[in-house]
Amino acid sequence: MNNFEFVNPTKIIYGEHQVAKLDENIPESAKVLLLYGGGSIKHTGTLDEVKKALGDRTVIEFGGIQANPEYEVLMQAVELIKKEKIDFLLAVGGGSVIDGTKFIAAAVYQDDPWDMLLQSGATIEKAMPIGSVLTISATGSEMNCIGVITRHEKNAKLGFSSPHVFPKFSVLDPSKLLTLPEKQTANGVVDAFVHVLEQYLTYPVNAKIQDRFSEGLLLTLKEEGLKVKSNDKDVAIRGNLMLASTFALNGILGMGVPQDWSTHDIGHQLTALYDIDHAQTLSIVLPGLWKVLKEQKSEKLLQYGERVWDITSGSIEERVDKAVEVTEKFFQEMGLKTKLKDYSLNDESIEEVVGLLEKYDLLPLGEKKNINADTVRKILKTQLE
Repeated sequence: MNNFEFVNPTKIIYGEHQVAKLDENIPESAKVLLLYGGGSIKHTGTLDEVKKALGDRTVIEFGGIQANPEYEVLMQAVELIKKEKIDFLLAVGGGSVIDGTKFIAAAVYQDDPWDMLLQSGATIEKAMPIGSVLTISATGSEMNCIGVITRHEKNAKLGFSSPHVFPKFSVLDPSKLLTLPEKQTANGVVDAFVHVLEQYLTYPVNAKIQDRFSEGLLLTLKEEGLKVKSNDKDVAIRGNLMLASTFALNGILGMGVPQDWSTHDIGHQLTALYDIDHAQTLSIVLPGLWKVLKEQKSEKLLQYGERVWDITSGSIEERVDKAVEVTEKFFQEMGLKTKLKDYSLNDESIEEVVGLLEKYDLLPLGEKKNINADTVRKILKTQLE
């Protein structure tokens, strides 16, 4: 295991009816920009609840942040902040709204915010204070310093990170998840599941704590993810999924261990090109990646298969193949498709994905930096049929 430092300054406020605590966590004198997505928080009553909690503070709204937050829309918020002299940002929504708010918080201080994305956040030296009220659990953005932004005119979906964009606090009320459509819930489960796997399924480094944390989260996401399909009004199940998603990407699992974010990097290109939901791209790419790199990842695939799926019989090769098979089946049981043909994509599509990875200098990928353009082609070709 490598040396590490773990710092996470985000305060988590968990439980039903906790939105009222916004009043305790935002300065009374703050001028607040309230950011959200398509407007569902108006229909569910969450917007009114948030406004009531903010009391007499000056509040300006900015809606319309898309599921894949668009650069040009976010820049409109940057201009609004400068015009209205906003001093606190409150994101109410899921990971996309929170990611977009992180970008906005830093972009206010950037000469050219596009450089911030091209350099993965390296140009960020300060950001505005952020809080969040989570209404969709999936990305873990409520407790990390990571964001992913889309710029359609450049066919780009790029990530950034900086300790300056950690939310000061995040309110996690599991009852907010009860109004979600089944598709969004399923996407969230798979997104969080893959977040764990990208930090866990590499090669052994005797990191027993991180491994057991990861396996506990994977078991929870697997069990509760399947349960929620038939118990969609159970707040306890929603709470377990919400916390699992938060802890899947708050930094604790990745402490001192090798990580492999190639599934995400390849998947981002599928979203940028074809507007496929983020989690759906992961359900396509991950099984293909494991099929191509199963020898490299065999030790952890065996461990994962035994501890998460109780795969204990058969040869090593059979158990490795079974671990890949049951994972792909789990994604399908959650309602996600796992083949490129399901989205009418073909060999030409694969070349376009590789082209974007090369254009934005994202290769090589993987925990051993041995996934090149040809490997990406092989990974995606396994998922053509």
